[in-house]
Amino acid sequence: MNPNLAAYDRRSVLRATGAALVTGSLAGCTGADGGDGGSDYETVPDEEEPDYDGWLDATGSYDGTADLRGENEVEVAVGAGNRGTAFEPAAIMIDAGTTVVWRWTGAGGGHNVVEENEAFGIGEIVAEEGHTYEHVFEDPGTYRYVCTPHDAQGMRGAVAVEE
Repeated sequence: MNPNLAAYDRRSVLRATGAALVTGSLAGCTGADGGDGGSDYETVPDEEEPDYDGWLDATGSYDGTADLRGENEVEVAVGAGNRGTAFEPAAIMIDAGTTVVWRWTGAGGGHNVVEENEAFGIGEIVAEEGHTYEHVFEDPGTYRYVCTPHDAQGMRGAVAVEE
């Protein structure tokens, strides 16, 4: 085999690999952990968007508050996004009396759900796919919660409850 041809092939492979790595790295630069990009819910109109006081600023999966009013029970994925360190949807608006079920995806390691004032939550860190935690929201207001092991990665969520 021609040694120059072998070197050229090796360089070509290295160049192509480097380009692929750079492209893949840039694709993941969406802040914290981006969502899956395929939201299957409507968001509340801008004039109804709650003020989360910056709580969701570092949350890559937040793209507006999911309008889930009118439902008796809604689900939030725990361990969503590219790295499994997001809640999906990150923010929801529901009616008082609605049950929210957090369902673990099994991705991203162990997670928990802890409301900032401890009004609800499961402090235990769970990694098991299919695990659920549920809470019925009776009182109107805005509730902000976090996955404590992944707070630095922006794994935060919010529930806005209307009367």
